[in-house]
Amino acid sequence: MRTTFTALALLALVGCATLARDSFDERFGNADPARYDQAMAPVPGGVSWRADVQPILQRRCVVCHGCYDAPCQLKLGAWEGAARGASSQPVYDADRLREAAPTRLFVDAQLPSQWRAKGFFPVLNERSPTPEAQLVGSLLYQTLVLKQQHPLPPGPVLGEGFDFSLDRTQTCPRVEQFEAYARREPLAGMPYGLPGLSTHEMQTLAGWLQAGAPFEGDLPLSAVQRQQVQVWEAFLNGSSNKERLMSRYLYEHLYLGHLHFEADATHRPFRLLRSRTPPGQPLQIIATRRPYDDPGVARWWYRLEPERELLLAKTHMPYGLNAARMDKYRRWFLAPEVQVATLPSYDVEVASNPFRAFQQLPVDGRYRFLLDEAQFFIMNFIKGPVCRGQMAVDVIEDQFWVVFVDPRANRQAIEGDLLLRQARQLTLPAEHGSDSEVLSAWVAMARQERSFLQTKSQVLQKNFGTGQASLDLSLIWDGDGHNRNAALTVFRHFDNASVVKGFVGAPPKTAWVIDYSLFERIYYLLVAGYDVYGNVGHQLNSRLYMDFMRMEGEFNFLVFLPQAVRESTALYWYRGAADEAREYVYGKNAYLDAESAVPYRPGADAQRQLYQLLGQHLAPVLDARFDLSGVSDAGMRAELQAMSQVKGAALSWLPETSVLRIEGGRGAPQYVTLLRNTAHANVTHLAREKKELLPDENTLTVVPGFIGAYPNAMFRASVGDLAALRTAIAGMATEADYRKLADRFAMRRTNPQFWGFSDALNDAYVGWAPLEAGLFDYGRLENR
Repeated sequence: MRTTFTALALLALVGCATLARDSFDERFGNADPARYDQAMAPVPGGVSWRADVQPILQRRCVVCHGCYDAPCQLKLGAWEGAARGASSQPVYDADRLREAAPTRLFVDAQLPSQWRAKGFFPVLNERSPTPEAQLVGSLLYQTLVLKQQHPLPPGPVLGEGFDFSLDRTQTCPRVEQFEAYARREPLAGMPYGLPGLSTHEMQTLAGWLQAGAPFEGDLPLSAVQRQQVQVWEAFLNGSSNKERLMSRYLYEHLYLGHLHFEADATHRPFRLLRSRTPPGQPLQIIATRRPYDDPGVARWWYRLEPERELLLAKTHMPYGLNAARMDKYRRWFLAPEVQVATLPSYDVEVASNPFRAFQQLPVDGRYRFLLDEAQFFIMNFIKGPVCRGQMAVDVIEDQFWVVFVDPRANRQAIEGDLLLRQARQLTLPAEHGSDSEVLSAWVAMARQERSFLQTKSQVLQKNFGTGQASLDLSLIWDGDGHNRNAALTVFRHFDNASVVKGFVGAPPKTAWVIDYSLFERIYYLLVAGYDVYGNVGHQLNSRLYMDFMRMEGEFNFLVFLPQAVRESTALYWYRGAADEAREYVYGKNAYLDAESAVPYRPGADAQRQLYQLLGQHLAPVLDARFDLSGVSDAGMRAELQAMSQVKGAALSWLPETSVLRIEGGRGAPQYVTLLRNTAHANVTHLAREKKELLPDENTLTVVPGFIGAYPNAMFRASVGDLAALRTAIAGMATEADYRKLADRFAMRRTNPQFWGFSDALNDAYVGWAPLEAGLFDYGRLENR
């Protein structure tokens, strides 16, 4: 017979009261750190992890406890994460003087007992398996019961005792300390700052914990999945030097992705790993800090392993594998008549520089590989571990468009062998390691970047200044007439970012043109070479180096403008910036004394014209999914288009990223995303962002569907109320004005209906983008 939640809660509380006198060890025996090294199978008809428990944790817990920034490193997206437990050591630490040991789930340790040796403490009971101990000894359960005892206080906005700041000091008590913690922080129950779980949800979790937290194991591979794994592992483990070098390149670029087989109707995600064991044997992961670190064994194999964690919007990066993709790899890397006499070493000065490590692979093939799924690779810049916290992304504007140099022009007209030889001499921050000095490393890299830009300017001058090539839009990749990765939009949401296909929103202040060397350097800067566990020197050097990358992309765009307006445009983009910084955008370090061949109309805004011409050039491949013109309800469309025209200081009071649910239209509720684009005089100043804001130039992007992984606010309105919502947004001048707007339209974190709204929101995301969707993260949900 199932015990009621009330009785279970009483049992837990009685146990905690008793523990004020008796220690856990005396009452329940010593903890066994190996207790969950072997999962207990559920009894027939009992509580199931997959069917009963995981859906609750998925919708109520993983929305905060899912990734590197999970509080106390408690990741509940997999049974192994719950068995691993928690740690008081933060992953993100901008003041870290020495590199930290990595703590990646499924990578740096495999068993709970191994995690205990690394300082993690349990959230499941590891003492005597009595019904009482299973609950009293479970930190997970105690935090949930605390919320049931002390629900959210009444009122729409929580008081100052609740801290939702990104860099708040974390408190990570062990179960032995929880009684005192609960007395001190009675409102700290879980889910933190959100409504508690329902009685049914609590009963289910209590039953699972009392049963010993059973786990039925991972889903077996289907016949299709097993066959595809065999095909791809055979392809990735060829024996020739050329095949091995290709596979090394593919691994270093795909290791963060969720690879899925397009022949598999379920699109089950897989990870690409390096293993000590060959295909057909149990996988033994090779754990290295970076994907290009020496594997430390004479022979290793590339293996595909099913993803065991739930998919999160902030980390989910799908990448499809099929026969056509494999044919492209063969055409790009294996078919060309190039010889790979010897494989490159894993010495850091070689491995950290892709131009040295992969110089024997065709440049054209490498570039086409990146272009073919450009959104995926730029998504790696954003959804990889680098992009958490303001310092990581304050190097970019809030909205900008991205296009790419055509690969047919890339080597001949833009880069050439001389430029690639120069690029091989560039040092990326990762070459200095994860325990890096700040000033000396950055000075050396700045000197190298100046040399690189000056060489690049000479190459451009030789090609375009002498009439050998025409500086027109034929240099811009058109997606080969069918690939929608040719045009992208990046949005920054203060301390995170998103990238989508198409030119989304109003014409932005800046744009980038990316060529192969820039694309590859940014990838190795922010993804392959970035260590989230690195010290402050490594993190600062990476951020400062990204300044150079941004300015180079902007320079590549500027050269398509008329020569007479390039410098003034750069000055406008970098208002208030030091002269030395502007020299990297257009000036002494980066320049071109040649006129653009783009056909401009005299007297009109050249940058606006260039945007229009790019739109025409890329029209066959522009993704229109985020265009408001696609909204079928004419009245709703008109109101949303009017809302997108709101500009200025009033938007400073609007959250960065908001989801709006529109009810009362035709059919099911519609969801749109509101993105506040915060205007900056420039984005060169580290830690001085507030001084560079230009509130009068703020803009609002309104799109159908979903952009962003971290909603800051959730709104709901009827179609008839959209005009009132727009008026309220445009009229804000104080926090009180926003409070009034939120009182009418917001689904606040304190609302008793919050979880129902949240479930519908996540379901709608899956319905709208089945391959791309993941759980939204509520770690940045505002309390206003």
